[in-house]
Amino acid sequence: QSFAMFPQASASWLLLGFALPIVLSIDNGKGITPPMGWRSWNLYGENIDQETMMKIMDGMVSRKRQVDGKNTSLCDIGYCDVGLDDNWQICAKSPEHGYTYHSDAGFPAVNPGRFPDMIAMTTYAHKLNLTAGWYFNNCICKDHCGNGKDQGETDESCYVGDADALVQLGFDSVKLDGCGNQRDLNVWARLFKEAGKSIMIENCHWGGTVPNATWCPFNFYRTSGDVVASYASVLNNLASTYQWASKNLSTPGCWAYPDMLEVGCQHGPHGDKDPGLSEEETRTHFGAWCIVSSPLTLSHDVNNDTIMDQVWEVITNPEAIAINQAYAGFSGGPFQTSDDFVVFPSVHEEDETFKVPGWTYLYKPLNQDNTKIAVLMMNSNPATKTLKLDFSTIPGFKCEKGCQVRDVWARQDLGGFDDSFSVAIKSHDSAFLVVSSS
Repeated sequence: QSFAMFPQASASWLLLGFALPIVLSIDNGKGITPPMGWRSWNLYGENIDQETMMKIMDGMVSRKRQVDGKNTSLCDIGYCDVGLDDNWQICAKSPEHGYTYHSDAGFPAVNPGRFPDMIAMTTYAHKLNLTAGWYFNNCICKDHCGNGKDQGETDESCYVGDADALVQLGFDSVKLDGCGNQRDLNVWARLFKEAGKSIMIENCHWGGTVPNATWCPFNFYRTSGDVVASYASVLNNLASTYQWASKNLSTPGCWAYPDMLEVGCQHGPHGDKDPGLSEEETRTHFGAWCIVSSPLTLSHDVNNDTIMDQVWEVITNPEAIAINQAYAGFSGGPFQTSDDFVVFPSVHEEDETFKVPGWTYLYKPLNQDNTKIAVLMMNSNPATKTLKLDFSTIPGFKCEKGCQVRDVWARQDLGGFDDSFSVAIKSHDSAFLVVSSS
């Protein structure tokens, strides 16, 4: 059946060359393609410090592994932004206003025990040809400076202090969380612009503050709550991007983002809810984030050789990343699902469940004339299943004299097929394909 959020009529605008308007994104020159990097929270949580961050930076530029026979670093692939998440701050009340991690003048209070010299840290990142990311509107000891409204801020003192500190300390990007009272994204964008430095901005309001066709003062925006290292969580967060793709509100400079990648993460800040992903689930997770044009933010220990050996071929697959970075008018989403469902335990609510189709097909056009399409066939069933892709069901796809199929995971051409392609897919695994007109 066709996925409810993508009715059959949606193929009409695909055939017309993607006639839907593109969202008017922030004019800071950032995020033209989905951003790529690393951020600390999904593995380290609050257990983060400057030494750990600088070791991660070393790992991001290490060329001890290869891609296509050439020594290659994660930054060589595109993962060049290294972001510090929560718990850089001192939690204490200021004397006059009782701010929890700002001075009464609005300046952020950095914990010198954890981060003795942030300028040295960002300078080190730049020396390695990396960029450095920070984090505001924190959740740990969340602050009450600001009025807590998404628009119409009446007290900008902490915004000004944070923006000044970000530039003075040498940061290049920022994640703006949804916990404290500094929620006005217009204010943040204006202050960063006035500071004279282009800052990559992540809106992390968990899907509560989203763009429209004329407003997007950020470069990517969270569409969901936090992801955890479980297959059910991955599916839940992935689905949160679908409505924004269907409205064409995930576009260059303003990308929908279902949270960080959980590849290689296990026993993170969510405890038992962070069991980790199998090899098959890792492929599906990464492929899904690629095909919906999500920013690709790693969060695993890049210096752990065992983990890196397990995930390296997935996270550095140049064909998967090329699909992620491509844009031909549609950011990617589902077009066909099974009639049967699989039930998973709820990710965030005890004793609750949610259901997903037994299989789901997602697609993303790779060129403007619709002759080259990426397709991800996901099998969420508890057993291996042979799935069939009828080429005629791919929205807007033109394949009149047979189709060529390429396996993205294996990086191999599979040959020509007339009307369809069938493949056996393991439980929680996926087939990642590029289908082209002959």
